[in-house]
Amino acid sequence: MTRKPVRSKIGEARTIAVVGDVYHLLATGDETDGKYALIEAIVPPGGGPPPHKHSREEEGFYVLQGELQITVDGERFAARAGDFVNLPVGSLHSFANATDKPAKMLITLAPAGLEEMFLEIGRPVSPGATTASPPTPEELAQLPTAAARYGVTVDVPKH
Repeated sequence: MTRKPVRSKIGEARTIAVVGDVYHLLATGDETDGKYALIEAIVPPGGGPPPHKHSREEEGFYVLQGELQITVDGERFAARAGDFVNLPVGSLHSFANATDKPAKMLITLAPAGLEEMFLEIGRPVSPGATTASPPTPEELAQLPTAAARYGVTVDVPKH
């Protein structure tokens, strides 16, 4: 074995707010030799990222709590606790919490690397945090440029 096993606890994991959602970084590419990253996401009512497309990694969502509306290449469906969705590289997708209760999911990224974008654009919050303030218009406006550096195309809605 060339590296140590990864052990994470929600209350101790590096935690950031990304577009108003809370991300607990449970395993990063630095810890997995770049093979994958694992993130617990808490998506508040009305939360979720704008439509976007990854050019490098597959992304998987395992819903732990609540319900999310997931849109993939124009198809929209509900994903509830216990559901898993894998998004192929290149699919245009988004997720949104259309309910009045927070949703929680595990996000896998393979290979790792996109978590570095989250660290760049996100705002640090206390480890174990479950809420964050909504993104500002300035943060949303900066998202496409930052995302492009990581091979992600973002469709930020115009207000």
